[in-house]
Amino acid sequence: MTGPLRVWSIPWLLLFLRHEVLALPSRVIALLFVLFLLFFPLFSQDPYLLRVLTLSALFALYAASWDLLSGYTGQVSLGHAFFFGISGYASALLGRELGLAPWATIPLGAALATLAGLLVGLPSLRVKGPYLSLVTLAFPILALGIIFLFPNFTGGELGLSGLPRLGQNRLEEYYLVTLTMLVSVYILWRIANSRLGLIFHALREDEAAVRMVGVNTVAYKLLAFAVSAFFAGLAGGLYAHYLRVAGPDSLSLFTSIQPVIWTVFGGIATIYGPVAGAFLLVPLLELLRVAEEWRMVGFAILILLVMRFLPQGVVRGVLDRLEEECPRCKVRNPFTRRRCRVCGVEMRLEVRA
Repeated sequence: MTGPLRVWSIPWLLLFLRHEVLALPSRVIALLFVLFLLFFPLFSQDPYLLRVLTLSALFALYAASWDLLSGYTGQVSLGHAFFFGISGYASALLGRELGLAPWATIPLGAALATLAGLLVGLPSLRVKGPYLSLVTLAFPILALGIIFLFPNFTGGELGLSGLPRLGQNRLEEYYLVTLTMLVSVYILWRIANSRLGLIFHALREDEAAVRMVGVNTVAYKLLAFAVSAFFAGLAGGLYAHYLRVAGPDSLSLFTSIQPVIWTVFGGIATIYGPVAGAFLLVPLLELLRVAEEWRMVGFAILILLVMRFLPQGVVRGVLDRLEEECPRCKVRNPFTRRRCRVCGVEMRLEVRA
């Protein structure tokens, strides 16, 4: 396709859209989703709607970071709020003590979260399964204890408020958060579909076999913790400045459980599943405020129904109905095709009696 055409020329772009993007329903849905996010403010700049979408984007990035660690490598973290929360606190303290702007403090907070990821990852070399999950759960509790021990420095129960805003108005903040989320999720998706992602998969399936073929499993497990913590920290720093407060809630057990719900709802070990989960559930929770008393009941029933009828998540369940895998080359095709778009073999082999 790239033959005589110059890469990034208009003819090349049109051919790329036709043969690569429009060839599969999943890619068309992803393209429409990105266009919706980018052009939504042209149709409405209602502050409430922009706030809901901005928070959805922040939580989508947070959930995708959890998916890379727990979904791909099987290192289930129940204390992911540790990275999310300490990055927000670090960004707030750096801004207050050193007078740095958010564009400097947020990356520094994410860097601190990365170091924390390496620290939390060390126990993964010794413990596995539910024991590792409990160990990760201890870190945000420990951080909360330290915050309450030094209220004059950390703000105690009230947290640190009055943080600088991300932009001059809600529209600037919306585009800053949305573009950061899209770029970060794309990077996570590329990692998950690279050789590194393949090793992460293998670690989850059979760590002993991976070690036997000469792969340094210790380094890869720590790398998974560090990368995941960086993007969780990035989301945490943006979240603190968007709400203009870094508080104990960002380290709570509920904040740790939220990415698990969004990821399982959307589809675990996909990267795009957590994004879909956050963009479906966060607005839905806002919509259910019309019946505040039944809000959480309705939410819980929805989760139960999805787990009953779509146990692999909403995204996987929908895509499995829209696409089929070629029995020979394993390339995915739209369900409407009779022959594979790559190797040409018939998609549905008839069984003769």
